[in-house]
Amino acid sequence: MTDNPVPEPSQSWQERLAQIMETMRELSTQTDPQSMVHEYYERMRQVNPHIDRRLAMSRRGLIYPQFRITRYSEWDVDINPWKETARLPLLSGGILAELIYGNEPRIINDLVVDPDDPAAEYLSDQRSLQALPLMDQGLSLNMSLHTRRVTDGFSYEKLPEAVWLANLFGRATNNLVLAGRLKEAYEEIDRELKAVARIQRSLLPITLPEIPHLRLAAHYQTARRAGGDYYDFFPLADGRWGLLIADVSGHGTPAAVMMAVMHSIAHAFPGTTISPSHMLNYLNNKLCQHYVGSSGTFVTAFYAIFDPLTRRLTYSSAGHNPPRWRLNEQGKIYSLQHAQHFPLGVTTMFEAVEASVELNPGDQLILYTDGIVEATNPANELYSLARLDQELSVSTPDPEAMIATLLKSLEDFTNGAAPSDDRTIVIGTIS
Repeated sequence: MTDNPVPEPSQSWQERLAQIMETMRELSTQTDPQSMVHEYYERMRQVNPHIDRRLAMSRRGLIYPQFRITRYSEWDVDINPWKETARLPLLSGGILAELIYGNEPRIINDLVVDPDDPAAEYLSDQRSLQALPLMDQGLSLNMSLHTRRVTDGFSYEKLPEAVWLANLFGRATNNLVLAGRLKEAYEEIDRELKAVARIQRSLLPITLPEIPHLRLAAHYQTARRAGGDYYDFFPLADGRWGLLIADVSGHGTPAAVMMAVMHSIAHAFPGTTISPSHMLNYLNNKLCQHYVGSSGTFVTAFYAIFDPLTRRLTYSSAGHNPPRWRLNEQGKIYSLQHAQHFPLGVTTMFEAVEASVELNPGDQLILYTDGIVEATNPANELYSLARLDQELSVSTPDPEAMIATLLKSLEDFTNGAAPSDDRTIVIGTIS
């Protein structure tokens, strides 16, 4: 028989259940682990008013017999153990080290603490103790302690449930901590991706060039923060202009990095009077020699030279979607598909070929990436080249209006879904 038996609850089970449910509701709304622990401790004081002191400790990142006091009900200051580790007392040895490194729950109902024990100040005047290990990776990396000023203050009958509840709350708190860290990591990644996207967009033409007899309009949309589509214009000798559109395999930041590499190589191309095939040969050699290697990355590209004096377009393609040529007189659509070769970066056994067409006033040149024709609707059907040609055949000769019409058609077809691939359209109307 004990001198100070553990008190039985004075409340009915209905009252205790209501109190616990209210606690669970409140905890479920918490998003900050520090606030959740404060709320939990306050609720537990109401549920278990006979406990005199509460103490928490941790051995994470430490070696035996070191440990840190992470919470103590007698502290006047509020220390966040996840953000202010340096402010937490670091102790070594003694009864608390024995408990936390023991990896087992303990009840000491006749507690006597040596005055020289490192934890003496935390356990002074206390005569009984309950130690609840909080298991992680099979070890008691954290521990929650309850103490009382009386002997025989804790019941072994209630110990299993106490360990269970403490560990459930510990896991919930740990999950909230991890969720917060994950959120911070995502936010940091998002800031970096936004920076990558800004850099990438700065590599695209800020304004479209004024090219005689060629009125231009363009649309560029990435599936993620940054993407691998690329278009550009190059002033050449004798008033001619180079038109480039490319699509790096993959999505997101890796594709955006390769897009930047493409930009750098293209703008380092020596000479301005070389044919389109020479440009693609140059790009392929540089990519194969220095950048893609065995990564599996490749780039589709279409490069053309437009001569405003003759309205002649000479072009070469490296696996890119054949641009569409819309005849003004008939609204008929032709495919510029007669100069195809492998995508860039696949093999050094590459020799681009060329073709040319004579354009007439009112004709239109439509360059695009596969994010247009491979867009899908809710039934997982492709927008398709046939649907693109149908829209182009009845569209306006104004390039800006034509792009607006195509985008509206895409939005209706995909039911407004976000793009799964980058989408780029460049349209030029001949005058």
